[in-house]
Amino acid sequence: MFEQTFKNIDDILHKDAGCGSELDYVEQTSWVLFLKYLDDLEKDKRTASELTGKTYTNIIAPEYQWSTWATPKLDNGKIDHNALTGDDLKDFVDHKLFPYLKKFTTSAESADTIEYKIGEIFSELKNRIHSGYNLREVINLIDELRFRTHAEKHEMSHLYESKIQNMGNAGRNGGEYYTPRPLITTIVKVVAPKIGDKIYDGAVGSAGFLCEAFDYLKNSKSLTTKDVETLQKRTFYGKEKKSLAYIIGTMNLILHGVEAPNIVHTNTLAENLADIQEKDRYDIVLANPPFGGKERIEVQQNFPIKTGETASLFLQHFIKILKAGGKGGVVIKNTFLSNTDNASVSLRKLLLENCNLHTVLDLPAGTFTGAGVKTVVLFFEKGTPTRKVWFYQLNLDRNLGKTNALSEKDLADFVTLQKTKAESENSWSVDVKNINQNTFDLSTKNPNKKEEVSLRSPEDILKNMKALDKESEEILKSIHKLI
Repeated sequence: MFEQTFKNIDDILHKDAGCGSELDYVEQTSWVLFLKYLDDLEKDKRTASELTGKTYTNIIAPEYQWSTWATPKLDNGKIDHNALTGDDLKDFVDHKLFPYLKKFTTSAESADTIEYKIGEIFSELKNRIHSGYNLREVINLIDELRFRTHAEKHEMSHLYESKIQNMGNAGRNGGEYYTPRPLITTIVKVVAPKIGDKIYDGAVGSAGFLCEAFDYLKNSKSLTTKDVETLQKRTFYGKEKKSLAYIIGTMNLILHGVEAPNIVHTNTLAENLADIQEKDRYDIVLANPPFGGKERIEVQQNFPIKTGETASLFLQHFIKILKAGGKGGVVIKNTFLSNTDNASVSLRKLLLENCNLHTVLDLPAGTFTGAGVKTVVLFFEKGTPTRKVWFYQLNLDRNLGKTNALSEKDLADFVTLQKTKAESENSWSVDVKNINQNTFDLSTKNPNKKEEVSLRSPEDILKNMKALDKESEEILKSIHKLI
């Protein structure tokens, strides 16, 4: 049901003059979806309050509730045919609903409440659906969705992830929002966060890492009431520069079950590293920072190692913001291991001296759909220098692409071997004392991969010799004819 509804909504938005791409479809679906989700959430909270004899106070005022403006119902459960539509609906949404919801940032008690998140989301958003008739169709479709049971919420979050993936596959700048879920799942398994850890992604995008970490921790043990509160309020933190990614990331976490995500809309790299204090630090960093970007000179001044390469600045930020003993799992371009420029050399030296870079996962081309770069994942712990690095090269017997994506099964051998850092055909270790101490070059060829030598059978050799003899004979005949 969810899947077909999303498809129908995309078909409607495709016809609307205000929505020109998959990115717009996700953004516009998000805000309508969010208001419907909020309506269901309020119903659940009201029911829970009544069961304990308490009175529930609605977050949203009566005239702005979903059942009032979006889907007023008749006694038979059908939407009233007098419900707002066309220009009346568009005017209400643009000039009354959005301004009302924006004000929640000032009226909310604190930033870690769902009220504050509502205000933040609608301060960043704009209704791009030009036709009020198209908007009415979208509302009617979304009203059919339910977010009441655990199964419904799980299916909803799964399909929302699929929409984000499609947005990445659509090309343009959508790809930066999506890291393949099997890779995220694997990184979280290896880093293995615990309840009580503060988990951070400074390039949060669609919040895939935080959502997966939430699912991992939620299923890690039987949760106490205190554990649930810890996961809701004091575990997941993120920063995101771009408005659309910020909205999608916040939405994604809410749909996964984190009611008031601690995601801030800001440029992480605009913060001066010298200003980071102990209270600002985190236990876990999970991230896939954007690579290939070029930062301005004034941004570079915030970092001891000056470079325009976005990913290199993010890596400095992650090292600095980790607590001593904190753990990181960070995706970066594989050229980081070998680049010879001063900044790359200094950054590798910083990482090796300040952290134990215990594991490097080398990923095949095509891991990231639409991105023609090869990547590695760096796994490290802050506080002790690196003595030995364990490398794992993911060699697959197929080419990765849109229709042939990376799977968890592909990474199962890595997860198993990583626990003991065992040697295999795809894995090996390197002593840091044996690498070049001037360049700290970490690129290394797999010493255990056997080169396949194709030996021909005697029959094939004889057959080939006969063919060559025949060819020589024909050439000699041609020469004789010419003479």
